[in-house]
Amino acid sequence: MQETAVVDNVAQAIPNTPAGDWIGMVLYCGVIFAIIYLFMVRPNKRRMAEYQKMLDALQVGNRVQAAGIYGVIKKVNEKTIDLEIAKGVVVEMNKNTVVSVE
Repeated sequence: MQETAVVDNVAQAIPNTPAGDWIGMVLYCGVIFAIIYLFMVRPNKRRMAEYQKMLDALQVGNRVQAAGIYGVIKKVNEKTIDLEIAKGVVVEMNKNTVVSVE
């Protein structure tokens, strides 16, 4: 008997929500998603495409900064580059460590 009284009190405490509330919530979530996409996802995709274009354009003789080290590219492989950091000192580095090309 007490259990049904508790259930009735809880049911009365929860207000009835109008049927249109879920539409508002879906619309709100859609707007938030659109804002996040426009201000975070699109610019990041554009930046990554420009970075990949820079990596694809690397050539022998370019002076680059890779992992904080400046050097001249001596050989370009599929995933790595050979970077001369001093006369006669050549280091093999991952292409993704290249930060800038001068």
